[in-house]
Amino acid sequence: MLNVENFAVSYGQSQIISDMSFSVKPQETLAIMGRNGMGKTTLFKALMGVIPSKQGKVSVGDREVGGMPSYQRVANGIAYVPQGRMIFPTLTVLENIETGLETTKDKRVSDDIYALFPVLFDMRKRKGGNLSGGQQQQLAIARALSSNPKVLLLDEPTEGIQPSIIKDIAKALNEIKKIRDITIIVSEQVLSFTLEIADRLLVIERGKFVHEDLRENVDAKKITAYLSV
Repeated sequence: MLNVENFAVSYGQSQIISDMSFSVKPQETLAIMGRNGMGKTTLFKALMGVIPSKQGKVSVGDREVGGMPSYQRVANGIAYVPQGRMIFPTLTVLENIETGLETTKDKRVSDDIYALFPVLFDMRKRKGGNLSGGQQQQLAIARALSSNPKVLLLDEPTEGIQPSIIKDIAKALNEIKKIRDITIIVSEQVLSFTLEIADRLLVIERGKFVHEDLRENVDAKKITAYLSV
């Protein structure tokens, strides 16, 4: 569903992502793990077109999207939940979700979004800025899903979230794959959450992948060592 070839991203003279290639299958959840500053957020922003890539191809299905601006990538099936959530605090929950409908034919919020996140239905008339951090994360995911994406990028979804909400988010992500034909890519540092949702793990260091495992083969001590400062 997503194919990335020979991808590189630079800030000025500093190369952050180096000649990276990977593929993710339909209905697969891939976790990209690594310490802060290793390139996870830069990779996601470049895949989304928020920052330019230096080289490489990005394809969704058989469609090359690497040269497109962000809004066209959304129209072609990529959705992005950035680190820090970035919801619209002065809009209601419903209005926030509706902003994701811009590229869809159906301008009505899908029932399965409220089924995944019942709290959002209960709070749909409340301002987004009045929600807790965990509820805002659920709102950000719901907004991304409303564009009916083929590929969902989630950057550090557990950051600053209480454990009970983390479990709810893990459950929702697993449910999403059952009800939609979607590929999920998560950048993460919390191994317990990753093992609940991911089919496969990649570890990134200094802009390159240095380790790969299927979930059933993960050596937790080895992954933890990569994540240690």
